[in-house]
Amino acid sequence: MSNRQNEKSQTAIRVLQGIVILGFLVMFGRIVQLQIIDYETYSPLSMQNSLRMERVKPARGLIYDRKGTIMVENQPIYTITITPAKFNSHKVSTLSTLLQIDEELVIQRIREAQNYSWHRTSRLFTEVSFEVFSAIQENLWQLPGIGHTIESKRHYPTDVNASHLFGYLREASLEELEASDYIRLGDYIGKSGVERIYESYLRGERGTEYIRVNAYGQALGLYNDGALDIPPVKGSDLITTLDADIQALAEKLMLNKQGGLVAIDPHTGGIIAMVSAPQYDLSKLSGRIDANYWRELNTNPSRPLFNRAISARQPPGSTFKPFMGIIGLQMGLITPQTQVYNPGFYFRGRRYGDLADPGNYNLDRAIAKSSNTYFFWMMDRIASRGQLNTWSSLIQDFGMGPLNYIDLPFERSGIIPDSTYMNRTFGERRWGIGDLMSLGVGQGMVSVSPLQMAVATASLANGGYRVQPHIVSAVKEPNGEISYTNPVFEKIEWIQPDYLRLINQAMMNALMEGGSRYYGYIPGIPIAGKTGTAQNPHGENHGWFIAYAPADNPQIAIAVLMENSGFGSVSATPIASLIIEKYLTGEIKREHIYNHVMNFRPQIPLARSVENE
Repeated sequence: MSNRQNEKSQTAIRVLQGIVILGFLVMFGRIVQLQIIDYETYSPLSMQNSLRMERVKPARGLIYDRKGTIMVENQPIYTITITPAKFNSHKVSTLSTLLQIDEELVIQRIREAQNYSWHRTSRLFTEVSFEVFSAIQENLWQLPGIGHTIESKRHYPTDVNASHLFGYLREASLEELEASDYIRLGDYIGKSGVERIYESYLRGERGTEYIRVNAYGQALGLYNDGALDIPPVKGSDLITTLDADIQALAEKLMLNKQGGLVAIDPHTGGIIAMVSAPQYDLSKLSGRIDANYWRELNTNPSRPLFNRAISARQPPGSTFKPFMGIIGLQMGLITPQTQVYNPGFYFRGRRYGDLADPGNYNLDRAIAKSSNTYFFWMMDRIASRGQLNTWSSLIQDFGMGPLNYIDLPFERSGIIPDSTYMNRTFGERRWGIGDLMSLGVGQGMVSVSPLQMAVATASLANGGYRVQPHIVSAVKEPNGEISYTNPVFEKIEWIQPDYLRLINQAMMNALMEGGSRYYGYIPGIPIAGKTGTAQNPHGENHGWFIAYAPADNPQIAIAVLMENSGFGSVSATPIASLIIEKYLTGEIKREHIYNHVMNFRPQIPLARSVENE
């Protein structure tokens, strides 16, 4: 080999050596840059590739009855999650197969998660089976961005359904997501009942945990033994005023019926039991909602989602008469001795029917025998003297008309007309005495809900105090601290004890002498009550019954509305009396009354008799 060739070889070797050395220097420099100079920039990214931060949903608060019985608790369910930025769109088919869900639906849910946030983890599908959950878990290595978590759904361990009281959870809407800093895509929140009203208490606070993962996204355990984790804070528990045994009984008695029932503690306003019939199956709205069942609920003509107990508006019929009596005393229209002769009707431009026996009636007998004439005469005097507004104001003091602000959504006000209402309805000076006469017997434009009648009845029972009805008596924090609610309890100043004694005796006589004695009498328990049957232009008449007991020391007040049921004495009265019996004695001994209720079929009253019951 010539010297020239040898020199070329040496030069090539040196160049190659230089390139290798330069390469090593560049690599070393890059390592120095990544590991030292740019450490703070790239270290978090490295951690993200080996760690996964997961939000830990807290356990939702429990719901108890007044005796400490758990009525609403939680049951574990399995949820599949997605972080859109990390998901490989080519894996949709694989994901669909593992989930056993149509590919189009999977794509739709992925898009919803992308629209919400590309980088936040969102729920993709909740309440998947354990088999699906396990299959996803085993295949995470080929599903980047897909995760899983164990959450919970509501479970109802007692015989109590209380669908309109507890309410249901549903996935938050887009509007709710945008309006809240807490709610995330896929979160279930209270949509009705106390679940909605007390959502901020029940939901608790999320936690976080850092999971070590491999290159395939499979979990390898907690990072640093959970030192960086923040545990979730369980939701607060609700202690309600409900009596689970009475609530279960009330629901059973209202099966296959339509109407509302409210039983209340007259001294606190605490709801003992409340039923709106028909109810719906709350367990079918727990967790993933059956679309067919939800559609059925929303198209059912009986409107099972509508809470008749607090939102129905119906004329109270003759249950209005005790309140007319006490207002008549206050307005100076009558005294206990005032007598009005009933010839079988009251005449004011036309005849207003009365099926009570002809004869003279004072206040006690007019309530006990339900004479229409007495109260037509009283309303005639109110209207003739231009005292409609005074009458309306006094009636509203009992809780009829305005909202009572119960801790449930969708409460509806009633209608107690005054001159403003009449002018708005008929026009200025286009109404007169004839338009007001039926108000005296709880007909015409007067309309109330069972809740309003229960609150009004409680005022008769507790010495003339206005109570605020409520379901929740206390909130128990996760640390054990208990915060009590503070419902209104205030004296209705104008009600005199003498008035109440007169009405109490008249209502006791109404139960013992009227048509409701057979179904309402409970041996050993004095009851003050009043039935009513209200006209219904759209079908059969509605039956009412209000009562409190024991009459000499009331512990419970109740109002029952039975829609399209005919006489209140045979439809509403037995239901109320069975609840009173169970609440005060702990058992039901009158099996014949129980059987009557469970097998009840409406009895159609004569059209002209409805105002007399």
